[in-house]
Amino acid sequence: MSRIGILLCLVACLFLLSACGIAPQSRDIAAYDFGPAAAAKAEPRLAFNLSVADVSAPAWMENASLYYRLAYADAARPLAYANSRWVMPPAALLTQRLRAALQQASKAAVLSPADGVRTDYVLRLDLEEFSQVFDSAEKSRGVLRLQARLVRGRELAAQQSFSIDLPAPSANAEGGVRALSAAGDEAGRRLADWLAANLRR
Repeated sequence: MSRIGILLCLVACLFLLSACGIAPQSRDIAAYDFGPAAAAKAEPRLAFNLSVADVSAPAWMENASLYYRLAYADAARPLAYANSRWVMPPAALLTQRLRAALQQASKAAVLSPADGVRTDYVLRLDLEEFSQVFDSAEKSRGVLRLQARLVRGRELAAQQSFSIDLPAPSANAEGGVRALSAAGDEAGRRLADWLAANLRR
């Protein structure tokens, strides 16, 4: 090999080594959903067709980040785990889980506005908080805040705020996921109870 060829090989090797040194290190990211839904334990008690609109959320929650707050340091600052996230935005996950929970509790149809079917009532849900809150470095809880509005035609039939706090089994992302998933299931049960008391002819 000529002297020029050797020099070119050395330059190429140096370039590859430097590229390896500056390339970002890939990290495994754990993606979570709410897990399998539990089977219904009670008899269906909703008797009217219901359309459940997609859950809306503040702009800062319109992503798949798994958020937590350090209540003992700065509760007004939502932080996101670097290597853990949801498989889709929490509002989308909640939409799926809540529709399924209400369908289990219903003798009638539970639909989406996208189905194009006119129903007796429309349920609109606004997600206000969905994060793991640390009260100390070792203790945390899943916090879900939800505003529900039941609409019949052009009239507001009922409105209710739901606030759910459940302890996390561990002070990490996995613990937050389990607490928030359980909070989503509890929201479904409370919504079904509230709707059963408010759905009328």
